[in-house]
Amino acid sequence: MSAELMRLSARAVRGLLARREITPADLVEAAIDRIQTVDGAVNAVPTRCFDRARAQAAQPGLANSMLGGIPFVVKDNAEIGGVRWTGGTPIFADRVSTQSDRTIALIERNGGIPLGKANLSELGGANTTNAVLGTTRNPWNTALTCGGSSGGSAVALATGQVWLAHGNDVGGSLRIPASFCGVTGLRPTPGRVPRRSILNPFDTIFVDGPMARDIGDLALFFDAMIGFDSADPLSASSPDGPFLPMALKPDRPLRAAWSADLGCLPVADEVRALGDAFVAALQEDGTAIDKACPDFTGALPALLTLRGVNYVTSWEPFLDRHRHQFTPEVMGDIEHGLRQTPSSIGAAERYRAEMYRRVIAFLGDYEVLITPAAPILPFAVETMWPQQIAGMQQNTYIDWIAITAITSLLACPVLAVPVGFSCDGLPFGVQIIGRPRSEARLFQIAAAIERLCGLPPTIIEPNSCKKSAMPSSN
Repeated sequence: MSAELMRLSARAVRGLLARREITPADLVEAAIDRIQTVDGAVNAVPTRCFDRARAQAAQPGLANSMLGGIPFVVKDNAEIGGVRWTGGTPIFADRVSTQSDRTIALIERNGGIPLGKANLSELGGANTTNAVLGTTRNPWNTALTCGGSSGGSAVALATGQVWLAHGNDVGGSLRIPASFCGVTGLRPTPGRVPRRSILNPFDTIFVDGPMARDIGDLALFFDAMIGFDSADPLSASSPDGPFLPMALKPDRPLRAAWSADLGCLPVADEVRALGDAFVAALQEDGTAIDKACPDFTGALPALLTLRGVNYVTSWEPFLDRHRHQFTPEVMGDIEHGLRQTPSSIGAAERYRAEMYRRVIAFLGDYEVLITPAAPILPFAVETMWPQQIAGMQQNTYIDWIAITAITSLLACPVLAVPVGFSCDGLPFGVQIIGRPRSEARLFQIAAAIERLCGLPPTIIEPNSCKKSAMPSSN
């Protein structure tokens, strides 16, 4: 029964819970069994709180909640009460949370049961590896990276260890691992999901968001994450929710734009070819889609400046005691921020404002802008970041994720969805960028793309490069 439950969608098990055909305890034990069976090969959920989950599953009234007692995993830069909280850095290797942070507590109030902490990149980056919890591997080919930084969450979903997963996104952390692992992720409009306490609560670049195996489950989990919390000054209620009904009404975009490279970035030839095939499929299906994008020239320097300033805000207080414990990549971000002047910061902010106005004008003509979620396919897990893409040198670990990191500056919702496979059987995904607070339409559009591409969610057995013979069922 456990294996059968893990292959079901979150929506399906929610229905079983509502009809009292199963209990939250059944789901917790099924997920625990799957984690213990497969996670040794991929290291997606290195920190576990099984006894806590069992106790939570026994609480009365869960069946009447939004999620009904569905287990999920939490990225290890968020807090679960009473559970180790490392952030993937030796600086916090022994830290234990006193209580769940507001993001996770809201999900718990809505009937979600945390099973453990999903692995992540060390303080930043897009390869899920760190000095505390080790490396997470891509289940489609365990010699390759799963991306990051929400890589543990994506791998836990792809391997069928959980039905739902929490993540967050600064430069693509919800979207890159979703693309590399063949699952879905949503970077919401800032304010949709109340965030944990951060040093700059007015920042619009860091957001929490959901990950799931398909669009319907993604919307279900998003509904359990949204709301107003006065401790997060950007948070607001969502009168256009719930979003699950929208995800169950697939609807192609009125007019879409496609750009393989935002007009200024290197992209691998195979990714371009996969993108061309995707666009051709949309056109054949009757979607109006043009190859077009706003002008993003100069976006990467502005991004690096603003990212560096944010890293100084977050990490400068730790430099005196812990400088030696930062990775070279993160230390590079901090040092870049420390070199900025008021003039350079002002110029970056002006560029961001001008870019936003250009994109919003563009999205007045096109309902969405669609791009690859990553410029390359998964690479060797030992490689921290690729040094070249399409013959162009990548000077920092941010350069290779610029296609997602630049779009993080816009404060627009972005949804990642798998749309195909490479010749080697690796997943390929796209990101769909919409107008601010247009998540409802993004769910409809992504559901239409999901239906067109015909990629039912699958449970991947680690070390296999092929889809499971037993797809998940809705």
